[in-house]
Amino acid sequence: MKIMITGGMGFIGSHLSEQLLIEKHNLVILTKSFVKKHNITNISKKIKIEKIDVTNFKKLSQSIQKNKPDVIIHLAGQTSHSQSFEKPLNDVDSNTKSTLFILEEIRKKKLKCRFILGSTFVVIGRPEKLPVDERTTCLPTMIYGVNRLASEYYCKIYHEVYGIDTVVFRITNSFGPKEQVVSNKNAVNFLIHQAFLGKTITIFKKGKFFRDLIYISDVVSGIKIIMKKGKSGELYWISSGRKTWFHNLGKSLEKLTGTKVKFVKEPNYTKKVDVGNFVVNNSKLRLLGWKPKISLDQGIKETLEYFKSKKSINYFL
Repeated sequence: MKIMITGGMGFIGSHLSEQLLIEKHNLVILTKSFVKKHNITNISKKIKIEKIDVTNFKKLSQSIQKNKPDVIIHLAGQTSHSQSFEKPLNDVDSNTKSTLFILEEIRKKKLKCRFILGSTFVVIGRPEKLPVDERTTCLPTMIYGVNRLASEYYCKIYHEVYGIDTVVFRITNSFGPKEQVVSNKNAVNFLIHQAFLGKTITIFKKGKFFRDLIYISDVVSGIKIIMKKGKSGELYWISSGRKTWFHNLGKSLEKLTGTKVKFVKEPNYTKKVDVGNFVVNNSKLRLLGWKPKISLDQGIKETLEYFKSKKSINYFL
């Protein structure tokens, strides 16, 4: 199949591209810049790469019409919740309008194309009941979450009204090689990188909160099975289904790297937007034949090994 991946040089997109290439798919990657080109060095000559920002609708339209993909996996967008507050209109363009534009392209041009949207756990907000599942009420606390949720609804509406083949997946806290180590984009990878550097890591609330952490290879295998077996018009959670308490995450990092953990008071901003404890019932995706395979410690070890092998890379890009 010909598969187009927006944000194909990013954390998830680069890992997904590698795996889809192994399966002999024809890949077209869209990227707004080449600052993350190190993520796809080993496959760059085997795929088609186009420098297109998904907010440039003219170029995006031309690319879709020219390439005629069988599947579009939409991963591009603004992923920092703090930046969504700093530049809310930019967040709308990147995370909401881009989704709506692609759906309109598929509708207007009558393309036979499966559209898969990557979304996030923050659309839920603070869950009233755990574990969450696909039927849990969404009350997002962040502008980023609101815009991602709107994109999810666009997919559902375009499926129900126009019959377009859309599928949505939500990911919990993912981590692993090739992700940025900026604290406002991926706190888990940031903590692992700080530990790798031998720096004291800081954790809020004495670590007495838990999240559903999932390693990148399990995310990719989830996306692949959704692409092949996911039911049109449906939503799927990609998660480990396990609670990881952050004081235990700190202990794991201490054990593996010798780093020290310091518990600090959470900022007022975090108090206002943080989703709190979070874990997902991923049984719907498991019914498609998928299950997560990588433990927390194994994932951390593989991420640390990656940092050791790639010392020259600027992970903050």
